[in-house]
Amino acid sequence: MQRVTRAQVSVEGEVRGKIGAGIVALIGVGCGDTQSDVDYIADKLVNLRIFEDEAGKMNLSLADTGGEVLAVSQFTLYGDARRGRRPGFSDAAPPDVAVALFDHVVARVEACGIKVSTGVFRAEMKVELVNDGPVTILLDSRKAF
Repeated sequence: MQRVTRAQVSVEGEVRGKIGAGIVALIGVGCGDTQSDVDYIADKLVNLRIFEDEAGKMNLSLADTGGEVLAVSQFTLYGDARRGRRPGFSDAAPPDVAVALFDHVVARVEACGIKVSTGVFRAEMKVELVNDGPVTILLDSRKAF
């Protein structure tokens, strides 16, 4: 997740999702991920305190600031580049599983009253953002339990 002042995602030159201040969430779904994994991620996106308060401390969450989320599916987060010169993606979930869990993250965040924009699943996307801080946090549900 990246804290941003603005961001957008385009497919074939057409803007498909656009937000103001908030979070860009690059979401990779792995083999074996479940509803509890995506529930964990959705909760962190909404409630992790990465926005500054009046004193300049990271004390505010997305829920506190009224920010938005740009959620972009990204299987390449599961790229394994330990061997050879081309990453392998065998740890990424199959597309039918990944899209269902990605959509669940989006629905959970929206259910908290947060505006969510998305790209297009399995499309070649261009993501533009202005990283605020920069603040970039790696969330891994498998390291949470």
